[in-house]
Amino acid sequence: MESRPEDLGLRSDGWSGCVVGTLDVERSGDRISVRGKLEASAWVECVRCLKGYALPLEVPFEVFAERAGTGYRLEEKELERDDYMKFHDGRRLDLSEQARETLLLEVPMAPHCSEECRGLCPRCGADLNQGLCGCGLQNPDLSPDN
Repeated sequence: MESRPEDLGLRSDGWSGCVVGTLDVERSGDRISVRGKLEASAWVECVRCLKGYALPLEVPFEVFAERAGTGYRLEEKELERDDYMKFHDGRRLDLSEQARETLLLEVPMAPHCSEECRGLCPRCGADLNQGLCGCGLQNPDLSPDN
């Protein structure tokens, strides 16, 4: 399965390339289980140096679905609300919402371009990955007031 980010409700400027799913689908009567992985590349900004970079993601993906109308209606609404079980009409199962949520949850809240990223000088804003700045702050880990 391959899809454009926009087809999953993801912003095209935040995701580069296609979202690729390698999925195994198993059907047992009216029950369907989908298992596999999603691969995508998110465009994020490093919280230390503020440079944008592509963050490759490979995340496990798993969804269970049952044909609508085979159980009690109240029970179906409860299961779907818990995101444990989805329901299909016997012909189509839309996984775009689950794929979108799975990918968004995998993007870190505070991404770092690398563990060694030194960030910006708190005094002059120079990129410390390029070397020491000229403002005279000897220890970039200290605030300008120290």
